[in-house]
Amino acid sequence: MAHLPSPMLRSFPCFVLVLFTVLARDSSAGVVQDNAVVVSLHELKFGDDDRLSSMSASQIPRKQNGATILELKHHIPLSKPKKNHAKYIQNLLILDEARATSIQDHIKNYSKFQEKNAEFSSEAAQLPLSSGIKLQTLNYVTTITIGSTNTTVIVDTGSDLTWVQCTPCMACYTQQDPIFNSSSSPTYISVPCNSTTCTTSLQAATGISGSCSSDRNSCFYALGYGDGSYTRGILAQETIALGDVQIPNFIFGCGRSNRGLFGGTSGLMGLGRTQLSLVSQTTDQFGGVFSYCLPTRLYNSSGSLVLGNDTSAFKNATPVSYTRMIVDPTMAPFYFLNLTGASVGGVPINASGFSNGKILIDSGTVITRLPPSIYKALKAEFVAQFSSYPAVAGFSILDTCFNLSSYDEVRVPTLKLELEGEVTVSIDVSGILYFVKKDGSQVCLAMASLSYEDQVGIIGNYQQKNQRVVYDTVGSRLGFAKEPCSYS
Repeated sequence: MAHLPSPMLRSFPCFVLVLFTVLARDSSAGVVQDNAVVVSLHELKFGDDDRLSSMSASQIPRKQNGATILELKHHIPLSKPKKNHAKYIQNLLILDEARATSIQDHIKNYSKFQEKNAEFSSEAAQLPLSSGIKLQTLNYVTTITIGSTNTTVIVDTGSDLTWVQCTPCMACYTQQDPIFNSSSSPTYISVPCNSTTCTTSLQAATGISGSCSSDRNSCFYALGYGDGSYTRGILAQETIALGDVQIPNFIFGCGRSNRGLFGGTSGLMGLGRTQLSLVSQTTDQFGGVFSYCLPTRLYNSSGSLVLGNDTSAFKNATPVSYTRMIVDPTMAPFYFLNLTGASVGGVPINASGFSNGKILIDSGTVITRLPPSIYKALKAEFVAQFSSYPAVAGFSILDTCFNLSSYDEVRVPTLKLELEGEVTVSIDVSGILYFVKKDGSQVCLAMASLSYEDQVGIIGNYQQKNQRVVYDTVGSRLGFAKEPCSYS
């Protein structure tokens, strides 16, 4: 769930978070044959809804290979998904499209977005109430400690400001953990409204400067998301704990008025690129480097998020290959790279869109979006190689679907993305097909087309599974390696 405002390579201690995620088993269950993976349909199916009640208990933080390990789980709703699985998936895709559209709007006209949020900011001191719209929910969460309160937050590479709901809460949504009480914490301090943190840093992180409280002792922030949801409150400093790593004077948003469907979490952890992101604020501890590995199954599966440059925490099966991180100060906090090519089943894709292949990678967007010329060529080649399976109608943003219900095994063409620097990212088989219907009667190519050729592509989390993705913000590079994502 990326917000739509704003936007040293040394050996450092490392911080690992364990997570539970999307879909089936590792692709190792399949057999690679001639640029295709033959895999059991059962292995590809989406995790059963009834597993919601069988999630394992939270693990106690521990150290391993010099790393601090916390549990990072896949974000699931407070209640079970509806029995109508297709409707549930449709809602997720609609919300995912809202996020992707908002990102495009932000990139297209950043200055107008700032002007719009300036009006939003002028009301922040009064903390007005208004209706929020649902945020997309297929994200990842972890539990950290703010002051002495354990709190569960969504982890997002497309956001900068970390925030949680706080008391006194003028308008808060339902969350699972106790709401943070700033008045009971001796280490809580409000950020002054005349500080550069309230003006320059906050504007870089959210697109707008803070405003002053009536006594001018506190800085009010107002952060609007692209779908209409928001958080408003006081910018503050507090000691946070990431496992046994203490971060004093951490700047965060103490949200007094918050709206949106955040699935019972307490707020959000921003892993973007500006000064207020957790990555930037912990550079002394972790060197501005973090990485993650997203596993394939929605429930009872684990992977890791590592803060720091300790590669001994990785379990990668191939060496980490790095591509250049494209830095665009006007489009913080997003991470951009250069897409130079793609192949399906070993057949290279020819498309004009590769000539300007700037693409962003995002942990909060689910489905990968490609420029129309690239998507059209990729789709045509995939359909040609998958033609032995009957086609069915498209679903929501997914327009290439098949009926696989009568098959025990399917032969899925390999899919690879080529990045600048001759870096090849092989998409795991679990990230190629998306189950709309549990019985396999509607299974779709898990990619979508952008509306226009000049829009910026997005590599979503569904295509990042079983990959070690390394974000080196100091070295301005992104790394990729195959890794069977598990925590053991």
